[in-house]
Amino acid sequence: MLIDRAGVEFTGMARILVVDDDPHLREVLRYALVRDGHDVEEARDGAEALRLAAASRPDLLVLDIVMPGMDGLEACRELRKTSTVPVVFLSSRDEELDRVLGLEMGGDDYLTKPFSTRELCARVKAVLRRGRPAPRSADEAPVLKAGPIRMDVVEHRLWVDLADGSHEIVLTVTEFSLLQVLLSRPGRAYTREDLTDRAYGEGYHLAERTLDSHVRRIRAKLREHGLDPIETVHGLGYRLRA
Repeated sequence: MLIDRAGVEFTGMARILVVDDDPHLREVLRYALVRDGHDVEEARDGAEALRLAAASRPDLLVLDIVMPGMDGLEACRELRKTSTVPVVFLSSRDEELDRVLGLEMGGDDYLTKPFSTRELCARVKAVLRRGRPAPRSADEAPVLKAGPIRMDVVEHRLWVDLADGSHEIVLTVTEFSLLQVLLSRPGRAYTREDLTDRAYGEGYHLAERTLDSHVRRIRAKLREHGLDPIETVHGLGYRLRA
């Protein structure tokens, strides 16, 4: 079962696709995720992962970066052309470049091998929580607006309303959660720690560079439509222009 930040229980299992060329690691991850209540499929490389993802439409991918043939980065690049399914990257290389590349390709989180299965399961739960809208009270608007930006938090969709019409912007679940926090209080400056707590849940550790990578992707998607509403508050964090 999954518990959201407000303590609300989510029932049911998630469909998770584990992609790694190491059969032993796939077996270990399958055991841990099934024990945690999920339904798990396996793929040996990026090409097989894309086929299975198109056929079974999983709720999340655990995707190794370093694989023969099509690696995890290329698989994620192709996946993002048609899908916003959450991706948790795995890598045997603890290099900042790999981490940044993974997030720039549209990954939602990143784990460096070796890692504990407990940590993986915790991060999978955190990413899945962000993809499930939290219940809202009757006095909370289901739609957030700031200038031409319009977000439906129930449908998990975002638009910009411009002179030539409304344009939908596709965000990953992590990007959506971060922008939702900023949209909820335009003009308020959030520290990186506060933004992480509100988007990911209190106590979740996220490197500053990882958060910055997610914000950079949000900015790039908004700039495609001529908008640049997210300001960097130097020495602090970010805010959305009021």
